[in-house]
Amino acid sequence: MRINKYLSECGICSRREADRLVEAGHVSINGKKAAPGSQVEEGDRVMVDGKRAVLPMDKIYLKFYKPTGIVCTFESREKNNLGNYLKYPRRVTYAGRLDKNSEGLLILTDDGDLIQEMMTARNFHEKEYEVTVSRDVTEDFLDRMRGGIYLSELGVTTRPCRVKQTGRRSFRIILTQGLNRQIRRMCKYCGYGVQSLKRIRVVNVRIGEMKPGDLDEMTPDEIRELKAALNGAIPEKRTGTADMVR
Repeated sequence: MRINKYLSECGICSRREADRLVEAGHVSINGKKAAPGSQVEEGDRVMVDGKRAVLPMDKIYLKFYKPTGIVCTFESREKNNLGNYLKYPRRVTYAGRLDKNSEGLLILTDDGDLIQEMMTARNFHEKEYEVTVSRDVTEDFLDRMRGGIYLSELGVTTRPCRVKQTGRRSFRIILTQGLNRQIRRMCKYCGYGVQSLKRIRVVNVRIGEMKPGDLDEMTPDEIRELKAALNGAIPEKRTGTADMVR
């Protein structure tokens, strides 16, 4: 395992921060200063500023209902960051951010491989949202959202997606990509403003009856099914809600 990944999975810092620690000479492996790209083997003694870095025995898998107003960052310069809000005793990070004014499901974990898999756009992992907009939803609007919209500010066309009207001014949408403020940008292109946006599902993990601010451990079944879905073992879990057929 590369030294930056090792330090990240020990919960000490991010991989990028680990690279900086290594380059600054703060890290040693078996008494010798580590170099960028150094490999850590089983039984190696890794030290950071004189303190041993040890991999935790078990990985952490959490689901968090992010309230509006909380920013998806652990940077201390941001007052309303996740770290200040959660005060969780071990270092975790999120797979797929939500903007400050959005709410809903975040998956938090210290499993770097799982995060990498979930963040890889080519894998088409589903995320489902409930959205309320500023005008009455029309069939033309739904068709435009489904078909893919060119976002000039990002220089990309959104993937075709499934959208179902749920109320006069509300709909559900399932995306398989995670562009910056994607739903808000898509709606704006169609002449709609987003009044509320909540993520209710990531792959197989659902927000269920959670309330804003709730932090729960994922169940063993959720973890198993999520990992299987990410590996393509249970594609039926990736089809979304049964009634979203378009």
